[in-house]
Amino acid sequence: MGLPTIFRRKHDSDGSEDATSGARFTSYSENPTLTPTSETPSITNVPVDNLKRDPELDPKSGEPTVAEAEVEDDPEITALPLEVRQLVSLTDDPTLPTITFRYFVLCIIFVCPGAFLSMMSHFRTREAPYSVFFVQIACHYAGHFLARVLPAWEVRLPFTRWSFNLNPAPWSIKEHVLVTLTAASGATYNLGYTPIAMAELFYGERVNAGVAIFFMFAIVWIGYAFAALVRQVLLYDPMFIWPQALMQTTLFESFRKQDRSSPLARRQMKIFFFSLLGMTLWQFLPEYVFPFTSSLAFLCWVAPRNPVANFIGSGIGGMGFLNLSLDWSNINWNGSSILLTPWWTQVVLFAAFVFNCWVLLPAAKWGNLGSFKYGLMSNSLMMANGTTYPTLKVLTSNYNLNETAYEQYGPMYMGLQNAWATFFDYAKITAAVTWILTFGWTQVYTNVKKFIASRKKVSETPNQGLNWQYHDRLNVLQRAYKEVPLWWYVALFMAGFVALIVILACGYLWIPIWTLFVGLSTAGALVLPFGFLYAISNYQIAAGSFNELVYGYMVETKAGAGHRHPCGPSVYGSIAGDAWYRAQYMLQDQKIGHYMHIPPKTVFFSQVFGTILGIPINYAVIRWVLDTKGDYLSGQTTDPLGQWSGQSLKSSNTLGVQYAVLGPSRLFKEAEMRPLPWAFLVGAVLPPILYIAHRLLPKWLRIDLWNVSIFFSGMAVFYGNLSTGYTSAFIGGYVVMYWAYRHRFEVWKRYSYMIAAAFDAGFNLNMLLIFLFFGSGKRVSMPNWWGNNADSVERCFALDS
Repeated sequence: MGLPTIFRRKHDSDGSEDATSGARFTSYSENPTLTPTSETPSITNVPVDNLKRDPELDPKSGEPTVAEAEVEDDPEITALPLEVRQLVSLTDDPTLPTITFRYFVLCIIFVCPGAFLSMMSHFRTREAPYSVFFVQIACHYAGHFLARVLPAWEVRLPFTRWSFNLNPAPWSIKEHVLVTLTAASGATYNLGYTPIAMAELFYGERVNAGVAIFFMFAIVWIGYAFAALVRQVLLYDPMFIWPQALMQTTLFESFRKQDRSSPLARRQMKIFFFSLLGMTLWQFLPEYVFPFTSSLAFLCWVAPRNPVANFIGSGIGGMGFLNLSLDWSNINWNGSSILLTPWWTQVVLFAAFVFNCWVLLPAAKWGNLGSFKYGLMSNSLMMANGTTYPTLKVLTSNYNLNETAYEQYGPMYMGLQNAWATFFDYAKITAAVTWILTFGWTQVYTNVKKFIASRKKVSETPNQGLNWQYHDRLNVLQRAYKEVPLWWYVALFMAGFVALIVILACGYLWIPIWTLFVGLSTAGALVLPFGFLYAISNYQIAAGSFNELVYGYMVETKAGAGHRHPCGPSVYGSIAGDAWYRAQYMLQDQKIGHYMHIPPKTVFFSQVFGTILGIPINYAVIRWVLDTKGDYLSGQTTDPLGQWSGQSLKSSNTLGVQYAVLGPSRLFKEAEMRPLPWAFLVGAVLPPILYIAHRLLPKWLRIDLWNVSIFFSGMAVFYGNLSTGYTSAFIGGYVVMYWAYRHRFEVWKRYSYMIAAAFDAGFNLNMLLIFLFFGSGKRVSMPNWWGNNADSVERCFALDS
């Protein structure tokens, strides 16, 4: 990759044109003679006539004072979406430091504890998430502190001609961005923990430490490499705004303005910290002190002993009709959904909720929608009498199905809501693909043509960037920096791919080696449709159990015989799932770098460096938890705190038994499961039908906005006994993303994303405080009172009768 910009040769003179020299760079227009040759060019690279003035700021408001018409006449600016040009800085200073000694210090400070907490949380019943917004906020002040106290010493690396300065310049916004991106990459959990922990907990098979660590690195790096497949289509096009990236950029911009003493920025930061404090304090009520506020079931208040009214009105075990919630975790169940997600997406998701809970649930409970009435809203496997299915008792010693035991216990049943959730979970996969091939085809095809043209342009003029065909201001600014070469992505892919080939060839992780090629192929096909939807809607489609299902079919064949270990689906799912999951997040963080004018190579380095810091810590946490809490997680000993339950591991183990041991062919012969495979056909044909209807009736109900993939995803993710918060989210989304956006845009652009970041950070901070104060040592439960009723916090006392 080359050395990061923290280093420079000792013989470089102070007067040379390097990363620390030059004047403020603003922008340059399209010019065929301009061929930037430096990551951070000086002003002498830019023709003077092509410079555009940065709008002056009003000393009181901090808003631009240049006439709006002057800005709107600039084609580079008008090529950007309205919210982007209103929220993102359209000037760049390439002299700002990026990778410095301070960057490395802060990465260690913020990434290491984040990787520890995030990984540990996935073993617990109640998670204490580590928020990237906390890093984004704290890093600003920590960076300024280091810039004040560190000496400006020049340090020479032993036996080399390279040196670096401990404190080269004032703390820069670009350092701030890069530390945050490193934390987003490294201060998280690793999907590979599931098969590693399952094998030891349930089957007494300890995975070698080297195998485990290389496996965890491999699945992440392959996912990052897969970002190259769609980078040209989804990253440079200004129409793909990536709402989460835009929200974080808004917070960065507010910190930048604060450094310039802008009155508007000071007001924004006051509102941010008041919102952060308010949400932190408020969440103690629904989460601990006053859980009654988490689900306001009005029908239960009217008829607290009526079973029908209780089921209709309850948000915890019922339909959630006329139910409201004051708990941010319930309202914001999709992560800043009501303050970030476009209104049309929220309408589609609410429609999915209405159909799920207010149509299908009563049809299942009181109608003829399915004959199995036990565990209607449960996601567990059950026997015919409704008791939990003893999955481990139907296994032989070599992990095949014990036919005798299976005959004794009978078929595996699912709760009806989980059954149709699985149906839509399958349907959304094919729907995402066919939606791209119909509604998204024009935009994707256009961008692919631009990519092909850019490759030709690059071959003719090697210094020309791949984004030359986009003429908006952000892409023009980014042409000052060299793009990440394709071979970096190829090298990253090969590192992960070779590691997986060696691990599987040696027989360490239970799956046949040929399934790796299938998993990577299917994941590669899903990166574009899933990334496309995430970039425009802020809704991330999860593959769910699709990967495990595919693996189940493969090991049923002759080629897969002997590979029916229950951990196999989790291994396969980790590989295939992380390939598109990490690709999306890499692109999202690269979009932040694009908005904040960070050199692409530097962004790439920061993301890979985050994994190098975080993954070894992830494995250390896995090892510590299994060694000290293994008996609790496996169920051999009861945890007195009720926290070390390993619920997600038990669900994955059940899934492994269902798909690998029992097998999809046998599973789908059961009457309840027989309709499920038809979901793939439904998902494949519905978008083309809607597309034809849209072409015939282009203005009828805006069919193009009724994204079937998102609707099916809303149907699939909703299960598990909770129906509160959706109506509150819909009301809040209407106020913020429809009314305020259309009628109070100036207020919306200044504060919406800022408050979204504050609420998310405040909620996560509250969860961490509750965990530290009331759950990390001796568990302290809130005494029961009227607002924390022991039988029903909603006061729906006849719900189960």
